[in-house]
Amino acid sequence: MIQGSASSPSLPALPEAERLPGVLSRYREPNVAWSLTEIAVTLGPFAALWAGMWALMHVSYWLSLLLAAPAAGFLVRLFMIQHDCGHGAFFRTRALNDWVGRVVGVLTLTPYDYWKSTHAAHHAGAGNLERRGLGDIDTLTVTEYLALGWRGRLGYRLYRHPLVMFGIGPAYLFLVQFRAPLGLMRGAGWRPWISAMSTNAAIAAVVALLMWLIGPAPFLMIHGPIFMLAATMGVWLFYVQHQFEGSHWAHEANWSLPQAALRGSSHYDLPVVLRWFSANIGVHHVHHLASRIPFYRLREVLRDFPELADVGRLTLSQSLRCVTYALWDEDSGRLISFRTLRARLRSDAG
Repeated sequence: MIQGSASSPSLPALPEAERLPGVLSRYREPNVAWSLTEIAVTLGPFAALWAGMWALMHVSYWLSLLLAAPAAGFLVRLFMIQHDCGHGAFFRTRALNDWVGRVVGVLTLTPYDYWKSTHAAHHAGAGNLERRGLGDIDTLTVTEYLALGWRGRLGYRLYRHPLVMFGIGPAYLFLVQFRAPLGLMRGAGWRPWISAMSTNAAIAAVVALLMWLIGPAPFLMIHGPIFMLAATMGVWLFYVQHQFEGSHWAHEANWSLPQAALRGSSHYDLPVVLRWFSANIGVHHVHHLASRIPFYRLREVLRDFPELADVGRLTLSQSLRCVTYALWDEDSGRLISFRTLRARLRSDAG
């Protein structure tokens, strides 16, 4: 029996994790009609809500803003479709996955091939202390943090502050970092740059067309709130998938991908509406175990393996505590907050 929860950092060895990727491989086959339906029921309402905001602006801008939140939800869902394409999970052929992902990337402001490279690195080394950085949220160990000077500690604390992590950070990620794939030339070649520049050109064309049709100010007043809400939602989802109390990190010698997937990724058990908008990405431990399972089949896995539902389970209310976790404590084998570290240092000094 697989055991563990988000509230118990001392998980058992979970030897069955090593065989789970093979067991779950039978869920990888996508249903083309289902995939196309998911695109239709996501892209159509997003376009309708966007147009609805523009129409309502002639009545009241504040009234139009009521549609920004659901529109952002559909934009997040479009990103999840792009995400599945990046894993080769949404269609049977690589070419169709890639081209759908590239087109959707124009709407999500995410250069597909650039993101695909960094996200593959994240999957290959999630929870590995020697492979932190690319495609991840920066996480220092307690020892590394204490070894920093005051400027380094201040910089890390600012980076980890909720206003930066979920406010400035998402805007920087999508508006600045994704526009130029600095640091990926070595080993990745020109593909990330071609992806970024072609996506930038397509975004510029779409934005120019919409600004010409409705005007620059209305465009920014409509898409600005949608984009910021969607970017914050996306970063929050990614954050809680690995930055939770029961998360697990290990050094290379003690790390394995199945163990890291099952123990280091949460099951973010959201209410059904939020689960739909986030395209089941909360079933993240299963996703890391078998990343080629389409998001619409992840619930099948929990249905057939109900013991997986309690592994790393994190409810919406429990996830709010995750914003305080900032440092990996190798002594206790869990993420801790700056406050916890400060209290420990005071206790040791006393």
